[in-house]
Amino acid sequence: MASPQAILFAKAISRTASWSLSFYPQPLLNIRRRSTTGTTPSFPFINTLGFISYLASTLAFYASPLIRHQYAVRNPSAPHPAVQFNDVVFALHAVALSALTWSMFAPRIWGFEQGAAQRVGTVIWGIAIGCVLVVIMVTIFVALGPGAGYDAQGWAWIDVVYAVSYLKLLITVIKYMPQVYTNYRRKSTVGWSIEQIMLDLIGGVLSVVQLVIDSLLEGDWSGVTGNPVKLGLGYVSVIFDVIFILQRYVFYRQPTREAKDGEVEVGERSRLLGGREDER
Repeated sequence: MASPQAILFAKAISRTASWSLSFYPQPLLNIRRRSTTGTTPSFPFINTLGFISYLASTLAFYASPLIRHQYAVRNPSAPHPAVQFNDVVFALHAVALSALTWSMFAPRIWGFEQGAAQRVGTVIWGIAIGCVLVVIMVTIFVALGPGAGYDAQGWAWIDVVYAVSYLKLLITVIKYMPQVYTNYRRKSTVGWSIEQIMLDLIGGVLSVVQLVIDSLLEGDWSGVTGNPVKLGLGYVSVIFDVIFILQRYVFYRQPTREAKDGEVEVGERSRLLGGREDER
């Protein structure tokens, strides 16, 4: 019978593989169609920022002696962060693929067909800038506070890392909304890869399972409470994946003729998506 460590390793590899593979179907679909119609640039844009923050917080928990020490002080019963090397590899890969997908909305680079007014929405830009400003403010507050961030019992550098990681959680909550709305307005999921959603769903489920197993092996659930972002990411991803699956196989099984032909791009009247109403 396999040991708990072997099971943990298998779960970690499976989760990382599923989530990593989920980044490929959309850019491959864009390349095959020579078009980005049916998708919104808000998703890869904010996704790139989110995974940059995830990479930063993951690296801190995995490799920073200071952050690991402060984590151990705050979580004495489970002093080791539930972050594995595969989490770091996944984060690096996610940043690269998210940025690649975002770049496909630049006609000068790829020359792909685009819908009218297909651009990152003003609200998404505002959220991105606001998130960065909040992290900067927390950093200044910690640096100028008592102990200059080195007292783990007070405001410490680990709180900056938590701020960065919560940024990723916030982005995960909002990043899918523009695409959900785009599919709703078009009454179609043409152009939006369902394969990436299936792989993301598998990765989300396995992410939660891995975190639970990590905590069980540590013998304490503070491994979960000490890393709420990783748990939250799994749950949020699963919820939105289910929404996309329903849109694809239940609500919009028969897309409109225009959507099939790729001639209609959603009128992005919503500030969440950005851009002006399509004039047809």
